[in-house]
Amino acid sequence: MSTVAAVVLFTGVVAYAVLGGADYGAGFWDLTAGGERRGREPRHLVDESLAPVWEANHVWLIFCLVMLWTGFPTAFAAIMTTLYIPLGLAALGIVVRGAGFAFRKVMVRTDEQRVAGAAFALSSLLVPYFLGAVAGGIASGRVPPGGHGDPLTSWVNPTSVLGGVLAVLVCAYTAAVFLTAEARRRSDAGLETWYRRRSVATAVVTGAVALAGLFVLRADAPRLLDGLLSRALPLVVLSGACGLAALLLLRRAAPRLVQLLAVGAVAAVVAGWGVAQYPDLLGTHTTIGAAAAPEPTLWALTVVAAVALAVVVPAMALLFVLAERGSLGAPH
Repeated sequence: MSTVAAVVLFTGVVAYAVLGGADYGAGFWDLTAGGERRGREPRHLVDESLAPVWEANHVWLIFCLVMLWTGFPTAFAAIMTTLYIPLGLAALGIVVRGAGFAFRKVMVRTDEQRVAGAAFALSSLLVPYFLGAVAGGIASGRVPPGGHGDPLTSWVNPTSVLGGVLAVLVCAYTAAVFLTAEARRRSDAGLETWYRRRSVATAVVTGAVALAGLFVLRADAPRLLDGLLSRALPLVVLSGACGLAALLLLRRAAPRLVQLLAVGAVAAVVAGWGVAQYPDLLGTHTTIGAAAAPEPTLWALTVVAAVALAVVVPAMALLFVLAERGSLGAPH
């Protein structure tokens, strides 16, 4: 039963990586779009694509937290008492990001709009970095079973830096592909070209960092590398194939197909991390079974999670369909 609960938990992680990652990546392109005049159109597309749905994606973060602290309370305590600095900074960044995105719509003074926009854009870069650093700290075994690990080296280390950088790049890639497809759907050739070039560039950089990361993992987290190159290898290959196919089909395939391929690339690589680490929950120690709550708690949690997914998934699907059709109204 503990494995079932872990699979449900990691399903939420994958969903947040894909949907929340696309939102964070859109903020990355907002940050790098250029000056006020040159970046106006790319930022406008970000606003129109992001505004109707950005809050909904954080449902998956809450889902993961509830699953973790209820289903695996000792692991939750260990993570929170060790990685509280990057987690706290990520939480602060999420709040600042939301406030900046909302307030820049209602502020009338240019200098205030720039401050709010900078808060949104910078937070969109920092939050995925901190979350990726947390994943790196867990995957490399730097969270002791009893918690209270080193508050600095647990997330300032080679694997955490690699995780943070890859998280930023993957988010940027996902958003660039999504926004390319969105520009194509709107028959905006200029923006389609703008985002397509960035999709290709980001994919190349992400691939280079991932290859360099193999050497980092060999030196810093060899057990994780062994898992990635053995039982998780099919997922790693699937991720690369989906990412490459998305780039090759950007010009001619249906926008929805391109977006699904990008989702597949991200979901497969995140799932590969989970498979590579299995059966451990905290890197090189503390198995899923050892960290799990009592059996009755896991049964109740699984039933509640199933009901929650049955309610949330159709509702979110409807939200995305309405947003795609422009039925939610223009952002204010």
